Amino acid sequence: MPASSEVAVALPEGVALHARPAGAFVKTALRFQSSVTVGSNGKLANAKSILAVLALGAVGGTVLRLSAEGDDAAAALDALATCVSNLTE
Repeated sequence: MPASSEVAVALPEGVALHARPAGAFVKTALRFQSSVTVGSNGKLANAKSILAVLALGAVGGTVLRLSAEGDDAAAALDALATCVSNLTE
């Protein structure tokens, strides 16, 4: 059973999750062996794919649902939630 959590994008409201913050998110996901997905507004994406994350169209204030499955799933979720909470433009 995958572990999951929800976290709001910590960018100013209306500011898109563009390449730089999305890149930081993907780099964080890539540190873990677990399979990690991120969902928003009914869309699901592989958290290890920059194009998939950008395609979510998330903006500041959007709630992301993070899900991970694997040996280091809990650590992956913690790291990703911290990353999303600390995003900057």
